[in-house]
Amino acid sequence: MAKRRIVMIGSTGLIGRQFAARTAGEAELHCLQRSGGGPGTVHVADPEEWPTLSTSLAPDIAVSALGTTMRKAGSEAAFRAVDLDMVAAFAEAARKGGARQMIAVSSIGADAASRNFYLRTKGEMEARLGALGFERLDIFRPGLLRGPRGGDRRAGERIGIALSPLVNLVLRGPLDRYAAIDALDVAAAMAAIADASEPGTFVHHNRDIRRSAHD
Repeated sequence: MAKRRIVMIGSTGLIGRQFAARTAGEAELHCLQRSGGGPGTVHVADPEEWPTLSTSLAPDIAVSALGTTMRKAGSEAAFRAVDLDMVAAFAEAARKGGARQMIAVSSIGADAASRNFYLRTKGEMEARLGALGFERLDIFRPGLLRGPRGGDRRAGERIGIALSPLVNLVLRGPLDRYAAIDALDVAAAMAAIADASEPGTFVHHNRDIRRSAHD
């Protein structure tokens, strides 16, 4: 049986690196990147070329772990260009190429009607993906991500991660979805549901993510 073909963007980020490492030996993984190497087959190209590549690769599954920060983007417009427009263009092209499943990393609290710019942008991204007609759409909404991100951390994030073992003790029950979570668990859960057969749209919060990662 031929291996499932996965096309991915965001493979150099915290979740993406770990998803790619887990998946490269089990699937035909194609990573679209601006530079560098990594697991699977890496296609180095400008982001403007990613949609064309995505369609031509005719994937079974499309995966986005792409995301930036306001600090790196420099403006709200630049942030939207990455976290909304780039993700949506990639997904639309993958769907055109035949992808039946889309897996995307979003954020806890994502809501297209939110007054918060970040959460509104993530919610709009989810809505754009939902309108593309994938047989199965998996949206991951993890809490604060823990993992080796080097110097690419804001001071608030570093403090939040340091305090997360104590804070997570308080965030139980329905509040669990706001707790910190290991990026490795998110990547493992994404790998576990890749090529899942049940159709529909599925939103995964912390509890679902941990369950899928450790089943």
